[in-house]
Amino acid sequence: MKLVLVIALIFMVFKSHAATITIYDQNQQPLPNAVVWLTSSVTMLDNELPNAPFMMKQQERQFTPHVLVVPKNAQVEFPNADSIMHHVYSFSKSKSFELKLYREQPQAPITFEQTGVVELGCNIHDWMLGYIVVVDSLFYAITDEQGRLSLNSPQGEYTLNVWHEGFSDISSTESQAVTVSNKNLRYQLKQKVIPRVAIGVDEFDDY
Repeated sequence: MKLVLVIALIFMVFKSHAATITIYDQNQQPLPNAVVWLTSSVTMLDNELPNAPFMMKQQERQFTPHVLVVPKNAQVEFPNADSIMHHVYSFSKSKSFELKLYREQPQAPITFEQTGVVELGCNIHDWMLGYIVVVDSLFYAITDEQGRLSLNSPQGEYTLNVWHEGFSDISSTESQAVTVSNKNLRYQLKQKVIPRVAIGVDEFDDY
């Protein structure tokens, strides 16, 4: 009976909970497209990584999705869905790589071993810009148009981390200690978010 009680208590402590989190900008307005993840003292195991690679596609001369969140050591494929060639590269500190001119599918996915923000570009199409945010967590998501997201994490103590491409320093994040429980969480950014100016696609570019 005591063993059953102990097991039940352990289950209650570690049971998962869909934590609803809302992110607000400096003006207290809900912030869409913010990357949010939870970290804790528990080390993420490599065998918990998804078996299938993540995907950052080039389609209609844009990176799709514009922002991709992946756990540390994840593999990412870069398929080219356009009829033209792309030349994908990154000079970011956390991951520097280059996929020279190619069509369709590169030979192998890229492994992202270090946490951080990886800014992507294309040597052929200057307007193409994308981001891969590598996190040391299995609990991550991007806020919707109402600044909300849900993370199915165990209840407990965490560090809430937030990143947005509108930060003046895109390598920086904001963090705060939080308790995941039955209550909804909210976080207001301390820094200003600079609106991103979209650069139009050159429809006359044949390359």
